[in-house]
Amino acid sequence: MIDPDRTRTAAAAETDAATAVFLRHRELLFSVVYNMLGSIADTEDVLQETWLSWAPRGSVPIENPRAYLVRVAVNHALGRRTAMNRRRETYVGQWLPEPVVHEPAGAENAVIDAESFSMALLVVLESLTPIERAVFVLNEVFAYSHSEIAELVDRSPTAVRQLAYRARQHVQARRPRQQADARLRRAVTERFVAAAMGGDLAELLAVLAPEVTLWTDGGSRGPATSLRPVHGCAAVAELFLNVARGLRADYQISYRAVSGDPCAVVFDGSGPLAVVVLDVLPDNTIGGIYSVTNPDKLTHIR
Repeated sequence: MIDPDRTRTAAAAETDAATAVFLRHRELLFSVVYNMLGSIADTEDVLQETWLSWAPRGSVPIENPRAYLVRVAVNHALGRRTAMNRRRETYVGQWLPEPVVHEPAGAENAVIDAESFSMALLVVLESLTPIERAVFVLNEVFAYSHSEIAELVDRSPTAVRQLAYRARQHVQARRPRQQADARLRRAVTERFVAAAMGGDLAELLAVLAPEVTLWTDGGSRGPATSLRPVHGCAAVAELFLNVARGLRADYQISYRAVSGDPCAVVFDGSGPLAVVVLDVLPDNTIGGIYSVTNPDKLTHIR
């Protein structure tokens, strides 16, 4: 006769074991999926789908849980990317990745792989096909070999190698690897904010590269400063001076980081108003500015 209490106890133990394995790999899964999607909400949905695919396996032995979970998450993310592309067709204005904002590293010698998660890189990755982006993220960011990726995405190693080559060439053409030192980027960020908020046009023009580009993402709800990219230091400087004049008197600036990129978070008294991330060139001028003001993308910021 089957003992129901013993059955329930065994089932609970299997669930606890499955949960422990999933949680052990959750940070990796989040990083992989977020770099594929650029959206925290969609990443969380994919992780939920991955958990639902993982949990029922119960006592079925999995030789390599990490590989299994990454494979499931990547394939769910590829499916989610198709739905996201459809949503983007009706998105108002420019679309920028949802910033993962955190406190800057405390240790002066902390090593942060800024290229892995930088806003500038994520913007470039938006121009890749979903499968190219998946291959690039797994290979360049997480050091998966071509043969390992082939098993994860159901492609041949030769096909994966070609996808990786195309993606790498595309990214390198639009995103040089050389970057300014992290501490210098923080200093440039503070210099830019002080000039913009202080109405110092000369200082703004000095810190902006001549061909600087500003991207703003307000969706249909946030105060986007432009529905199209703004090019040139004079136009970008004038726009930021006008924005600064319109801020409430109780605004506050908090210096944080977006996965290694120094950023400024603007609070207007009721909550976060904008996340501004700067792409600082090796000569310590600003080549790109990414301003996210869509409130739906700022809900995780406190």
